[in-house]
Amino acid sequence: MTIRALVFDAYGTLFDVHSVIARCESLFPGRGTALSHLWRQKQLEYTWLRSLMGRYENFESVTASALKHACQALGLTLSKDSARELLLAYRRLNTFAEVGDALAALRDCRLAILSNGSPEMLNAVVRHAGLDRLLDQVISVDQVRLFKPHPSVYRLAPDKLKVRSQDIAFVSSNHWDVCGAAAFGFQAFWINRAHAAPDELGLRPKAVLERLTDLIGLISE
Repeated sequence: MTIRALVFDAYGTLFDVHSVIARCESLFPGRGTALSHLWRQKQLEYTWLRSLMGRYENFESVTASALKHACQALGLTLSKDSARELLLAYRRLNTFAEVGDALAALRDCRLAILSNGSPEMLNAVVRHAGLDRLLDQVISVDQVRLFKPHPSVYRLAPDKLKVRSQDIAFVSSNHWDVCGAAAFGFQAFWINRAHAAPDELGLRPKAVLERLTDLIGLISE
């Protein structure tokens, strides 16, 4: 493989979206896990539906709408202060344990994030985690006003990094995102921490990994 740049999905790949569970649990005792999982499910669904409808709103707005729906569906009363607190938690997500070491070891390549996140959300969570010193680019779908897995989103990476698509390794924990990246022409890698079943979309990753540090040996070979 010729790899000149590594491009990472953010949410679920570098940042643990379910690190909000503790905050959810403090606001809604006994319902934190259910809220976090339904919130994430609707967050993704709304990105796909808004792209299909041609009714783009940025990821922070989508995230707020998904939170409102999740609370309604679970019978939880969401105050303005609680909503603000939970949305702020998305700007302070924890990284997975190996992320810092993996990115530091992969610095021979150009490193970037390509994410559904809005620029403000991404910049905040990247700075909070101290990853800004390791990344060359943080690229948001906001520039094309579409969400993954639309091909226009993936086009942003070679355009911004000035690297050919076939020389980019794209890394995501979301199999549908991996399929979108592979269909576009990236060398796609799936971080499957949860040992989930792959989506049946007719595409497969170049490799399935359990953690980000597993990339180090593959990229350096």
